[in-house]
Amino acid sequence: MLYETILYEVNEHVATITLHLPGSRNPLTEQLVQELIQAIKAADEDDEVRAIIVTGAGKAFSAGGNLEEFQQNFDKGLPQLYAEGRSSTELFKLGATIQTPMIAAVNGAALGGGTGLVAMCHIAIAANTAKLGLTELRLGIVPYVILPWVRKAVGNRKVLELMLKAEILSAQEAKDVGLVHEVVEADRLQERAMETARTIASYSPLAVGLALDAHFATDEMEFMRSFDYLTNLRLVSFKSEDLKEGAAAFMEKRSPEWKGK
Repeated sequence: MLYETILYEVNEHVATITLHLPGSRNPLTEQLVQELIQAIKAADEDDEVRAIIVTGAGKAFSAGGNLEEFQQNFDKGLPQLYAEGRSSTELFKLGATIQTPMIAAVNGAALGGGTGLVAMCHIAIAANTAKLGLTELRLGIVPYVILPWVRKAVGNRKVLELMLKAEILSAQEAKDVGLVHEVVEADRLQERAMETARTIASYSPLAVGLALDAHFATDEMEFMRSFDYLTNLRLVSFKSEDLKEGAAAFMEKRSPEWKGK
């Protein structure tokens, strides 16, 4: 598939998706969002891909929403705005529905929707020069679509503070509140993200997918019912070829050869 606003490559079972509008700091334009959705889905459906890295070209990860498109909204009717909103919201549903882990390699500023994209990724690693923040109120808007992900990352009271203050956090401050998991030197960011992706890719893709399913399906499920759901999910593992292979490889002290079945 040809993309105009992102770069897509697969290497060693890892798909790297790079937001590629560096001249404007990789804003989440309508086109970029749609291409990002397509790329994530393509990676998730590719049996050769076992982990996804999302990063940005140039000095920014993503500066968030596109101001020019925001201004165009004033001339659109409610039905059109609603349809476009549902389309863009599809991106932020993917984090809870795909079976392939996403790793954010936050190479620079990740503001507004960029922060939401980081929060949606299952693991987030930031360069020590990165900046994150919910800056929407500075522009007279609210971080509507990304709110659920940031809330999950930092907690209910903290997300309210981040929204109302609209402050920009350093990478270390973002780690301290839970927006990112790890902070590394900028020149080690891509290497560290790839190391993490390779580690995940070395595990059974079936088990990794089931881990995501177990996490998100039971996230807000009634406590006692979650045990029933996980017990049923456990049966899939017990009857899988990958579990047989993993057990045999462990006993034989060799590397497993996963089939994802």
